[in-house]
Amino acid sequence: MNQSANSSDNIAVRNILEKAIHGNRISSEEAVILFKEADLISLGKAANEVKKRWHPNSDLVTFVVDRNVNYTNACTAACRFCAFAYQPGSKEVYVLDYSTIKDKIQELVDLCGSQVLLQGGHNPELGIEYYEDLFSKIKSDFPNIALHALSPSEIDHICLKDNLDLNTVIDRLKASGWESLPGGGAEILVKRVRDILSPLKTDSERWLEIMSAAHKKGIYGSATMMFGHVETFAERVEHMQRLRDLQDETNGFRAFISWSFQKGNTPLSKDPKMNEGEGSGDGIDYLKTQAISRLFLDNFKNIQASWVTQGFAIGQMALHFGANDFGGTMLEENVVSAAGASCSKSNAEELIYQINKAGFKAAQRDTFYNIVKEYDLASV
Repeated sequence: MNQSANSSDNIAVRNILEKAIHGNRISSEEAVILFKEADLISLGKAANEVKKRWHPNSDLVTFVVDRNVNYTNACTAACRFCAFAYQPGSKEVYVLDYSTIKDKIQELVDLCGSQVLLQGGHNPELGIEYYEDLFSKIKSDFPNIALHALSPSEIDHICLKDNLDLNTVIDRLKASGWESLPGGGAEILVKRVRDILSPLKTDSERWLEIMSAAHKKGIYGSATMMFGHVETFAERVEHMQRLRDLQDETNGFRAFISWSFQKGNTPLSKDPKMNEGEGSGDGIDYLKTQAISRLFLDNFKNIQASWVTQGFAIGQMALHFGANDFGGTMLEENVVSAAGASCSKSNAEELIYQINKAGFKAAQRDTFYNIVKEYDLASV
């Protein structure tokens, strides 16, 4: 079907959208139909109706004042979509000392921040004692800063390096102050795709196992999807299906965030398989994907707009396509900017302005989606 046509002309699409709007679960097959046949405007309208069911005060958009601290860039995973990490032994490799990390977090505190996103790579020199020491120091010096830290693949790396079982690692990290698990490293939770993108990295089943174990021990977090590379629409939906299934089991995901692959400076950008994926990864594809995620992930309360990779204009439009959250200030960002993203840093004032400009009221939240402060709608 022509993308410019209205979904009202397609009975199957119209029935699927009505089904989702009325709170009935749509199937994987129906979600694929939406990707292939639904028009953008109808998807946006339906996603917003579903958002209103979760967020009756749909004029309010949240954000968090946070900072992304990449404690190391050494990584053995060799992901083909990554332009940030270096192999251990490279002269570009670093591990931040605690004094540097402390200064970065102090700057965040001075700006009334509440969350540090702490992620790095699979550094073979760093075991669980490094993380216990780091987390304990951060929580001692900054008790009110939430540790939204690591990723399932980093947790798996710690297990393998120190020959520890998963529950032991989770228990020890939690005891040292760890509070929240980001959804990094998910990419697309489909074997065919991961064999192309990151064959040396934690596989789909292990990623889900680690998330499940963390949720069951009270470490909740986010779920993510990186799309617009080699995957098909059906594989995007399979990824979301696996997240939805786990959420049914644990209810441990606070939010879902999707973003398009940033190909600059990455090995994957030169792979002919890049031409085999079904989606373009452009702004239209992003808005469509986010809207469908709101319709399909019917057990996720929060959908976050990805202005970091898409830029503020698409980020604002995303608020009209099912998103209720504008993400974080990202006072520091190194990973997607290394791959060529040009809109990678901001501050609270800028996010409030962008949210207002899109026609919404802004509210600062914490890691756990508690409202910290609401702001009056400014004149823009």
